[in-house]
Amino acid sequence: MTTGLHPGGPPQDPRPTGNQALPHQEQAGPAPLHADNRTGSSVITARAAASFDPVGRSVATARSFVRDTLQGWGFADIVDDAVVLTSELVTNAVVHAGTSADVLCLRSDEGVRIEVADRYPEREIPLQASAVNMGSPDREGGRGLQLCAALAGHWGVEYSPTHKQVWFQLDLPDRPVGTRTAGPSLPAHLLPLADGRVRVAVIQIDRAGSISAWNEDAEDLFGYAAEQVTGKPLTDLAAWPHTPGTSTGIVEALQLSRWEGSYGIRGASGRVTPVYASHLRVRDTGGEPSTVCLLVRDHERAVLQTPLRASATDTTTSSEGQATDPFEVFIGSPAPDDLDGLLQRTVERARDMLDGDSAFLLLATDDETELEVRASTGLPSARQRFARVPVEAGPGRYGSARMPAVHEDLMVVPGAVPLLGGTGMRSVVTVPLKVEGRLTGSLGVAAESPSRYSNEEALRLQFAADRIALAVESARLGELERLRRGSLSFLVEASDLLAGTLDRDQTLALMAQMTVPTLATWCAVYTIADQASDPYLSYVLHEDEERIDGLKALLSKIAPPDPVPTPGARVWPAPAEAAHQAALRTSMRSLGLGERSPVSSGIGTTLATAAAVGGETVVLPLVARNRVIGMLTLGKPSDEHFRQEILELAEDLSRRAALALDNARLYSERTAISQSLQRSLLPPELPHIEGVEVEVIYRAAGEGNEVGGDFYDLFPIRDGAYGFAIGDVCGTGPEAAAVTGLARHALRLLAREGFGGPAVLERLNSAILDEGARSRFLTLLYGELWPQEDGSAVLKVVCAGHPLPLRLRQDGTVEAAAEPQPLLGVMEDLELYEQTVTLDPGDVLLCVTDGVTERREGTRMLGDDGLTDVLTTCTGLTAGAVAARVMRAVERFASDAPSDDMAILAMRVPGLQVD
Repeated sequence: MTTGLHPGGPPQDPRPTGNQALPHQEQAGPAPLHADNRTGSSVITARAAASFDPVGRSVATARSFVRDTLQGWGFADIVDDAVVLTSELVTNAVVHAGTSADVLCLRSDEGVRIEVADRYPEREIPLQASAVNMGSPDREGGRGLQLCAALAGHWGVEYSPTHKQVWFQLDLPDRPVGTRTAGPSLPAHLLPLADGRVRVAVIQIDRAGSISAWNEDAEDLFGYAAEQVTGKPLTDLAAWPHTPGTSTGIVEALQLSRWEGSYGIRGASGRVTPVYASHLRVRDTGGEPSTVCLLVRDHERAVLQTPLRASATDTTTSSEGQATDPFEVFIGSPAPDDLDGLLQRTVERARDMLDGDSAFLLLATDDETELEVRASTGLPSARQRFARVPVEAGPGRYGSARMPAVHEDLMVVPGAVPLLGGTGMRSVVTVPLKVEGRLTGSLGVAAESPSRYSNEEALRLQFAADRIALAVESARLGELERLRRGSLSFLVEASDLLAGTLDRDQTLALMAQMTVPTLATWCAVYTIADQASDPYLSYVLHEDEERIDGLKALLSKIAPPDPVPTPGARVWPAPAEAAHQAALRTSMRSLGLGERSPVSSGIGTTLATAAAVGGETVVLPLVARNRVIGMLTLGKPSDEHFRQEILELAEDLSRRAALALDNARLYSERTAISQSLQRSLLPPELPHIEGVEVEVIYRAAGEGNEVGGDFYDLFPIRDGAYGFAIGDVCGTGPEAAAVTGLARHALRLLAREGFGGPAVLERLNSAILDEGARSRFLTLLYGELWPQEDGSAVLKVVCAGHPLPLRLRQDGTVEAAAEPQPLLGVMEDLELYEQTVTLDPGDVLLCVTDGVTERREGTRMLGDDGLTDVLTTCTGLTAGAVAARVMRAVERFASDAPSDDMAILAMRVPGLQVD
């Protein structure tokens, strides 16, 4: 989808959003719809246009397009109404009318106008001059116009011979000049608490996403001087939540006109500081855009967070007597449109409502057996984000998360609320969040003093929980749906990557790179060679490359996890415990309290390594073909936990990765066997022949050098006589390899028994035919060589269906050195004969397989003539140089990799040496 934004200037670069069904690409130019219905005094300050195909998913894509456009313009107040109306009108176009839909968004000083056009002209024209009966609201059609009439300030319908257009205009809410939002006056004791001086880091990010300004408070908060970070991308420092399918990425957040939210900044010490940030997109007088980021520590978010526009009293009726939404009374308006923001707002409002010191909200898993911490305030970081506690099943009032509970003093009942152990909280009230009788979560408020809460506070908190339970469940289901879509996309991409390689080391690297940092902060892969072997640490990866060596050293010193085949993730506490113990020893030695080692232990385990490994670590078995072949270990830094959805995604990935790793293992074993067999079918080394230069080049085609195909041999027969052969078996694989081995060993045996060339090949032919269905026909050039005292060499050759050997004379002429005869393995009765060739000093005999002569480039083939032309240029070259030149010519003849094996045997008589 291409959107064009015109803030009084040329269109900006289009930026597609999300995983959307791609509509037609179109440039945003003048409006394709009728502009004469717009108010004459309104000035269009920005516009965005897109077209959507007539498919069902285009409705969701259109909603995302309108939502992103209006949020980018800063019109969050009218986003919901605009999305609802656009959804109905685009549904009418792409589903009911069955045509593409054109959506145009126009921003003016009066509001936002959105036009939706389809290409189905045969429709009834509503008579707007008279009252129109829209029909029953329960009927299937006509609801789009009903909604326009109910929600829009102005709307209308226009027809042309080619399309129908429905437009609506939403007016902006009135706000005092210079005021975005404002909160009520509060007494001093109700103001948010800040630790000492509040430091606000002001960071400016240029168009490319690099840091261009860095103030003193940023130096104090994160430890970097301005010159250290200027010019670096903010993404190098930001620890953004990496959850597939959810939230907005930092790159997208920096492009929005305004954005608020939480993330982390990795400081100079290596630790991540949680911050609350407010981004504002601006441009200078030259029109250059940039983003100003204001950041405070996350617990001081009230300094930057947009004030809530909530009622000052906890009632459901406004001062004018109009009914007020109870949800908005508690949560404030506008309510956060994301789950994390909603939950964080909820715990903060619950804490303030009961004047507590901390608050927390947990969401139930699908089976309602565990509660997962999703938001908290006033608690240590160890209690935050995805820590899990069991749902107690006891029937008592204080023993079950399914009922409201008040604990006057946790010192009296230790462990009653596991989440609060060791936090200093004494009294707590917890209430369940239920939707249609099903437990969906738990909301709690705690205080440091005992006996702070009674049943009255529990009723108030339960009333608030009932108000927000449905909204929380709806947001949770929406997040879960986005997560599942993102997980599906992640698994599809992971499967493609894993299926694209059969290399074991590359498969291990892919497994780690796909999990870090998307699923975990660090990853280690253990492999098990066989059932009798111990797990071996094969690969380690951390999102910070400087931590990899320390992490590898730490894991090498502890026993690997047990290879348990039980599916699912299990917690492995050993790395965190070892890291903390090693860091403690390091700290004690630095203070002179421990024994100092006279010899340095190398990299060792530093405090940074302990922080990187000190969080939750889980192990997932890699099971393939009913055997544990390894373990996938995922870890988080200090005080962080895995959320259940991430563990489920990791489990899906581990199953795919295990099969890919086992396939790579099987392929490696097969390749090793194939290569070993291939080497056994070729002579280990060439004998030295006095007075004759010999050179062989052998290139096996195909991945893994599959056995079979071409072969060569050169061996002594008796004193002064040598046998040589070069052949090609039909096909590849084990059957061809069997014939290759039979031919090579039979040639040596028969030749050394004193048989001549024809007799050797006739007996080999019979042996091949005896193989029956396993036999393969064979082309073979066999000869015997006798070096002579005068510097020449006599050869007797038999060419059985093989490319003819070529003889290169000293004068540059090339001729065939034998005549063609029938190949082997086809006919029973062969009558072969041998031919005698004398190589004079300086002559070359070149023997090749058909992989050389049949080298192709499109319809062209090198052929015998092309080989002859190459050999003609080799006069005066050694045997090695001749073979090398022929091979280069063959490789350069075509751009594609060879599809057939190639063997080249060159023999040259250099002549007598004269002293």
